[in-house]
Amino acid sequence: MPQPVSASASAPNSVLEPILLWKGAAPGDTGDIGEEKDTTPDDPNVKPEARIIRLTNVTRPTITVYHPPKDKDTGAAVVVCPGGGYSILAYDLEGSEVCKWLNTIGVTGVLLKYRVPSRKGLPPYTAALQDGQRAIGIVRHRAKEWGIDPARIGVLGFSAGGHLSAAVSTNYDSRTYPAVDDSDKESSRPDFTLLIYPAYLISESDPTQLAHDIKVTEHTPHTFIVQTEDDTQLIRNSFTYGWALRDAKVPMEMHIYPTGGHGYGLRPSANSVSHWPQLAEVWMKSQGFLKAK
Repeated sequence: MPQPVSASASAPNSVLEPILLWKGAAPGDTGDIGEEKDTTPDDPNVKPEARIIRLTNVTRPTITVYHPPKDKDTGAAVVVCPGGGYSILAYDLEGSEVCKWLNTIGVTGVLLKYRVPSRKGLPPYTAALQDGQRAIGIVRHRAKEWGIDPARIGVLGFSAGGHLSAAVSTNYDSRTYPAVDDSDKESSRPDFTLLIYPAYLISESDPTQLAHDIKVTEHTPHTFIVQTEDDTQLIRNSFTYGWALRDAKVPMEMHIYPTGGHGYGLRPSANSVSHWPQLAEVWMKSQGFLKAK
C-alpha cells in the first residue's frame, strides 16, 4: 500500500507574494471586523508539526500562488479553500500544506485567504463566495502569465471550504458583486472540483435535499469527494451532493472511509483516509487534468 502523503513532502518551486483580491475595501465591508490574527494559543505541549494556524478577522482577502518545479509542471492549477466554519481558516492544515502537495504532482496551488468570520446579517458564505468567484477570475485572467492552462483550473476545499468550493462550482452564471476589472469578464466556473469532508451542502429541514444556494446541473464540474463514516455530523452532505451529481449525470468519484473523523487535511495518520491525496491524483489524471504541459 502506498504511504500517506507528508505535508512537508517537498518544497514548492516558487511562491509569489500574496495578491490582494480587491482594490480597496472588499464589497460590503465596513472595516468593523478587527485586526487579522491567529487564534491558536501557544501551547508548549503541542508539537510544531501538530500545530494549526487558525486565522480570523480576514478583511483583506488574498491569493498566494505556489508554482511547482518546471520539470514537473503540468499546467493545471487548483484554488485551495481552507475550512473553519466560516469563522476561522485552518490556513496551514487545509491551505499551504495542500498547495505544497499539489506542487509535488505538478499542479500550481493557489491558496485563497477568504474573508472570515461571516458578516452579520448575511448568509455565512456571502463574502467568501465573492472572494472565491473573484479568485478564479483572476487566476484565469493571468493564466498565460503564470503558465497555467485556463481550461484546467480546479477548486479544492475542506469543510466550510468544501461548501465554498461547491458554491463556486454551482454559482457561476453571474458574479455576486459589481465587476471590478477584466478579471471579472472571465468565467468563474472551475473546470473540476475536489470536496474533502464538505459542510453546509444540505437543507436544514430535509437532509436529502441540497441547500438552496447549491444548484447542481448537468454543467456542474466533474467532482471528487472524500468522506469518513465517523464524521457523523457531516456525512450526509457528501451523500446528498453526490446523489445530486449522479441525477444530473455529472461524472463524480466518491471515497467513503470508516474512520478519520473531521479536519485531518492531508497529515498522515493510521487511518486509511490518509491515502486520499494519491487517489485524488489518480482521479485528476484519469479526467485529463494532469496531462503533460
